[in-house]
Amino acid sequence: MAKERDLEMPNHKIGGHKIANNINIYAILLAGGTGTRLWPVSRELYPKQLVKFIGNDSLVQSTIKRLAPVIDTENIRIVCGQEHFYEITRHMAEIGVQAKGKIICEPCGRNTGPAILLGALNILKTDSDAVLSVFPADHVIRDVKKFHENIKTAIKLADIGHIVTYGIKPGYPETGYGYIEGAKELSGSALTIKRFVEKPDEATAEKYIKAGNFYWNSGMFTFKASVIIKEFKRFQPELLKSMKNLVDREQAITMDEYEQLPDIAFDYAIMEKTDKGVVLPSDFGWSDIGSWKSLYDFLPKDENNNVIDGDVIAKDTKNCFIMGHERLIATNYLKNMVVVDTPDSVFVSDIKNSRDVKSIVAQLKEKGRKEYHEHKTLHHPWGVLTLLEQRDDFTVSKLIIYPGSTFQVNTPPPPNPLNGGGLGGGGG
Repeated sequence: MAKERDLEMPNHKIGGHKIANNINIYAILLAGGTGTRLWPVSRELYPKQLVKFIGNDSLVQSTIKRLAPVIDTENIRIVCGQEHFYEITRHMAEIGVQAKGKIICEPCGRNTGPAILLGALNILKTDSDAVLSVFPADHVIRDVKKFHENIKTAIKLADIGHIVTYGIKPGYPETGYGYIEGAKELSGSALTIKRFVEKPDEATAEKYIKAGNFYWNSGMFTFKASVIIKEFKRFQPELLKSMKNLVDREQAITMDEYEQLPDIAFDYAIMEKTDKGVVLPSDFGWSDIGSWKSLYDFLPKDENNNVIDGDVIAKDTKNCFIMGHERLIATNYLKNMVVVDTPDSVFVSDIKNSRDVKSIVAQLKEKGRKEYHEHKTLHHPWGVLTLLEQRDDFTVSKLIIYPGSTFQVNTPPPPNPLNGGGLGGGGG
């Protein structure tokens, strides 16, 4: 464990995006999930981080804007699937952020362990050391000021050698999250980590709440690049060796090569093994928007405790989440329900069990149904194609072509390489 130093170091200039000894601060945004618990809106080709669930920004746009006051947008890197490269590039451009050199593409998903390592190694190619903050690109936060304060504290902790995870103070006995048990208190309000706990049943979660030293595992981290690479060398040497070989060369990484990497979460790979981990208790109104229930819980309700988005007539309807923009939705005498309408699919469930939609998506995939994978509207580098009607002998589609773009039947691969790393990463 690094020796404790005063966290109020006068040379820290967090707002200027550098800390004492001139180390840069970067953000690695993880944008590789598919969000199956938010089907039918979130799908493999257009996952939840690209969706505008709240306000006028997509979740990835909101994440970038939220970080901009404390981390320079030039130092933001987004790790995503190759199939989402162009759409994330467009979303960045919409909020005035140049995407060139900031997007790191994975040929396929291998969980958060390889994704975080990939981001760290790419940053180290151009920066000898840095403090890295890792954030999923599909979370939401109410109290941004408190969030910024926690990031600044985490950066100072990381600068003295800690690997910081943000532990959310639980407001209720949630069974859908993993928990972190804190132990000894350190300076800066952080705690040493006693253990990570898998998703508990309700009775166990209630015990955790009463104990007072358990926190929801948010999946957000801050650490020095040099520290995390040493921990990968210590605990995941084969993964580090394989990833370095792929990143250090000039050729693009192929699907077959990347699939050979272990599918392992960062918690399992590093956090549950390292003695440098600390949990920073955090209370800034966080949600991972992992299901329709969590989205319902996060959003403001009307006088009947409903969340309604779209053209809806709700008669004698209470405690419901209703969303749809393609047609009128009328409900009558509903309670504790989810109704989500899209052009090709409708999902109806009670709120409590709405996360089970994941098993429905699995059935669709098994049956070869395209509804698990794509919408009727498909986003391309050149524009948008919406399927209006399809029969055996004809297809009718609507095309929107972006100014200056040219229609292409096949989507080209992402630009290559990123900072010499052999991955897609240009754009703009």
